Amino acid sequence: MFADIFVFAAQTPYCNTSWILAVGPNLSEAEQLNLTLPRGPNGSFQTCLMYVPVTWDVESIIQFGLNATQSCQDGWIYPESKNRSLINEFDLVCGKELNMETVQILFLAGLLIGSLIFGFISDKLGRYPSIVLSLLVLIIFGFGTAFVNSVHQYLFFRFGVSQALVGYSISSISLVTEWLVGEHRAHAIILAHCFFSVGVMFLSGLAYSLPHWRLLFLVGGAPVFSIVFYIWILPESPRWLMMKGKVEEAKQVLSYAACINKKTIPFSVLDKLQLSGNKVTNASVLDFFNNRQLRKVTLMMGCVWFTVGYSYFTLNIKMKGFGMNIYSRQVIHGIMEVPTRLWCIFLLELIGRKWSLGVTLFQGFSMSLLILIFPPELTSMTVLMVLVGECSLAASVTVFFIYTAELLPTVLRATGLGLVSLAWLAGAILSLTLINQSLTVLSSVLSCISAILALSLCSLLPETQNQPLSDSLDNYPLRTR
Repeated sequence: MFADIFVFAAQTPYCNTSWILAVGPNLSEAEQLNLTLPRGPNGSFQTCLMYVPVTWDVESIIQFGLNATQSCQDGWIYPESKNRSLINEFDLVCGKELNMETVQILFLAGLLIGSLIFGFISDKLGRYPSIVLSLLVLIIFGFGTAFVNSVHQYLFFRFGVSQALVGYSISSISLVTEWLVGEHRAHAIILAHCFFSVGVMFLSGLAYSLPHWRLLFLVGGAPVFSIVFYIWILPESPRWLMMKGKVEEAKQVLSYAACINKKTIPFSVLDKLQLSGNKVTNASVLDFFNNRQLRKVTLMMGCVWFTVGYSYFTLNIKMKGFGMNIYSRQVIHGIMEVPTRLWCIFLLELIGRKWSLGVTLFQGFSMSLLILIFPPELTSMTVLMVLVGECSLAASVTVFFIYTAELLPTVLRATGLGLVSLAWLAGAILSLTLINQSLTVLSSVLSCISAILALSLCSLLPETQNQPLSDSLDNYPLRTR
């Protein structure tokens, strides 16, 4: 997911002037550049211009010099680059640059489409098929990225990867929510997000050490195969099976889980499942409009999610503006995110889901507000506040997934997670658009307004800690505390 940061790292190009080697084969690279490239006002070589080739001998070129210039005719060289990246492989320089905002928006568009598609698949076909399909797409498009022959193919494969990532995320969170109870559910999701942060640090190390961007996708994608092997023992959600009337299959997976845990489920308990399984529960995306309470919860969480996405990307772009090394930035960010997310375990147990979300949001928004009023000359303090704000919002993302999955009913849980994810993506895309248009004042005002709205809506939502999950719309709305 974060590989684009590294494969599009800035490169310094110079025109390929190997024509001079025909008359001076013993010239060093430094001598070649000095004789064939014009210099700018600051004395450095110009990156997109070269002297017009001549048929003189080397001695004449050294004595009289060259004056007429033209744009690069035979490609570019990258003598200062140690790694092979997309920039120097496809020569995305000198008017051929690829706008990084376009790449990010395309990736976000893939997340948007994937959240809708896999949310629907997960609720209609089951959590297990959705997870298997997302992993299959991730393997095909993830490894396929390493074999592309053009930048357009690269963007297409990354578009597919983004859909698979959000599909796996939505389906796996739904499965965890429906299998585990209480604090175990929260712990599992928090630990999964911590491993996500560790994965970002691992990716940064790979990108720094591997000499070629294709190797980054091959080696970085290898751990996916370890996940493929475990899908053979991955059970379907018994709650989803019950809602679909598949009572016998639900009994089988529950008995299998009990056997793994060296427990036994009494037959009297299993027989009671038959009573609630006589009727198949049908639900569709239209229920998000027809059911008043479900519509209310979805809109509220969508507003909160929009604010988180908008504020997080705003801070992330601001961090890039400080000129930090991309490898160091990702490692530091990952190191700070892990303890921040682990802190959510204690926060959730102390004050519950609703107020934990409010606390993490308030901390993140407070950092955003302080950055606006803090003197920009104090760069070190500003960088620290941006990092704290990013980590706080990352923690709110973890709490948000736990909270939203518990708020939604089983029959529409994955679809609901996909719908509220649209709001997060809308906030991210709006942030990129405003900052790209240099509308910094409007961006800051919108951030403050949306933060106040998100915190207000958060207080109106029901608490879900120690409350039973809703499986169908029949026992909706949830009880509040």
